[in-house]
Amino acid sequence: MRVFKTKWFSKWASKNDVSDQSLVEAAFEVKENRYEANYGHGLIKKRVANKNRGKSGSTRTILAFKKGTDCFFIYGFEKSEKENISTNEEKALKIIANELLTYSDSERKIKELLSDKSLIEVRYEEK
Repeated sequence: MRVFKTKWFSKWASKNDVSDQSLVEAAFEVKENRYEANYGHGLIKKRVANKNRGKSGSTRTILAFKKGTDCFFIYGFEKSEKENISTNEEKALKIIANELLTYSDSERKIKELLSDKSLIEVRYEEK
């Protein structure tokens, strides 16, 4: 499984001390059906630890995921900022998730997005 983050998410993660290792761990937990919410259409909410705190009461991520495909981190927020995403945010994120999940079937499109830095691949070593 490949793990990606959008350009926006990457900036947010850096600002909030969310490491790539935390993202990889979260992606594999999602793969094992361990997450906080499934909004449907491949949109998942997953808690992620940051360097200052553990998972509880801290950082929430929204990602696009479908079994057997890639994982795309697209949005993040602190629990202290808000409890959940709004209905309008959910609708917009579902559109983005759907688009990214269709790209996962096209290596050419993924390469284009990596080349123009719209997507960043999170590198990790398989265990």
